[in-house]
Amino acid sequence: MTKFQIYVSQDDQGMYFAECPSVPGCHAIGRTARENGNRGTDHGHANVMFVVGGPVKGGKVYGQWPGLAPEQLYEGRDLALTTDFRRVLGEAVERHLGNRNLNAVFPNFENGASRFVGYLG
Repeated sequence: MTKFQIYVSQDDQGMYFAECPSVPGCHAIGRTARENGNRGTDHGHANVMFVVGGPVKGGKVYGQWPGLAPEQLYEGRDLALTTDFRRVLGEAVERHLGNRNLNAVFPNFENGASRFVGYLG
């Protein structure tokens, strides 16, 4: 298993902050935008991803909001997918981990710097 190191530093005002690598994360299952017959939601199509860490250009949302109007929903009940997770993870793999062979990580998926989301500084 690879070590995950976080360096904690103190600024000149006594505040502590962590210097760590970027860590992408997402939930495996999205939720539908529309209620089901039991007034709950079912497993959905699209989902949110969060990326935290030192090299992340934060303070903004990357991607496009698909909207909740009936004509904007996927199959009339689900958020439309706007960003493939492989573009987000591919950026971390190439720019942060230094692996330019993205086809070995994501076979048969066209990926590369021109297709990255642009969240890493």
